[in-house]
Amino acid sequence: MTFATNVFVNCPFDSEYLPLLRPLLFTIIYLGLKPRIALEASDAGQARLDKIVHLVRESKFGIHDISRLRARTRGEFYRLNMPFELGLDFGARIFGGNEMEGKRSLILETEAHRFRAALSDLSGSDISHHRDEPYRVIVVVREWLHNVSHVQAPGASRIEGAFSDFMASDFDRLTEQGFSPQEIESLAVPELIENMEVWVASQRR
Repeated sequence: MTFATNVFVNCPFDSEYLPLLRPLLFTIIYLGLKPRIALEASDAGQARLDKIVHLVRESKFGIHDISRLRARTRGEFYRLNMPFELGLDFGARIFGGNEMEGKRSLILETEAHRFRAALSDLSGSDISHHRDEPYRVIVVVREWLHNVSHVQAPGASRIEGAFSDFMASDFDRLTEQGFSPQEIESLAVPELIENMEVWVASQRR
């Protein structure tokens, strides 16, 4: 895959976010694009920031979920990784030269306008909200990718149906291979992406 089809995904990686991450990744793949994510390689010799910069440079599109800007309990720090990586992507677009000027970004939040309390510099930007609903993630990502990349995009309901079919098929296949339900639930993201790509390709033969 090349710059023109790479989609940098900047989001939380904890188990609580998985119900949103899975349909987000699947939608990208179903539309014929390639998700690029920091978890895709485990090279201990490469600094995380270097890896992020590399992915930003290689990706025309960026999807940034900044919904973890608010601490949930007293004494908890809110997460700054996502807005930091969003800034890197914006900076690449502005300062990166001719090719980088073609970069496009989607910013996701849980609720409309909530980001203003933490990132007022984004006021005036188009922010999409998903309400922490997997189907809303599919709707928003599908609509955005169709608009900015001009890929052929079936309706969100069809993508949701395909995603449900994949999840059921992948669960059965992994169970047959000796995976426990807990192992399937916590399957590494790179392996999940690979399984999605293989399944989508098989449906199009």
